[in-house]
Amino acid sequence: MNDELNHEVASKTVALTFRAARLTKETLEKALKKYLESREHKKGQAEPKHGKMKLDELVGQGQGATAIEVTDNNIKSFERIAKKYNVDFAVKKDKTVQPPKYMVFFKAKDTDVLSQAFKEFVKVNEKQKAKASVRSKLKNFMKQVAQNKNRERTRDKQKSRGQSL
Repeated sequence: MNDELNHEVASKTVALTFRAARLTKETLEKALKKYLESREHKKGQAEPKHGKMKLDELVGQGQGATAIEVTDNNIKSFERIAKKYNVDFAVKKDKTVQPPKYMVFFKAKDTDVLSQAFKEFVKVNEKQKAKASVRSKLKNFMKQVAQNKNRERTRDKQKSRGQSL
């Protein structure tokens, strides 16, 4: 079974048809070069990228984009969700306002996909805000240790040589 599979992979053939008055070495060479050029051209056409991109790339893709104003720097956490839902977005920083605001331009194939991505992003952010940070937990633990350290310890020594019941 494995030998058959290897033989099948090794013996791939290409069918190439063309018209020529006479079949010469040069005409066959030209036909093969054209075929190889067309294959390379098809490889160069990759599918458009998704996720974070420049604003001119986003607008240049041909579909309309909607914008939302964001005040915090939570764009990095949205990037993972945007790639998951194939949502394209571009971030533009407005430096004229203090603190700086960010304009985020979005584009997706469907509005339902965009709304689902926003729902998941909000859910993740709420979950992160609800969690206590590791540093605050560490500070609380250090306070508890410091309070217990100042406490007096009592030492009771008991000596018993007899049997107890």
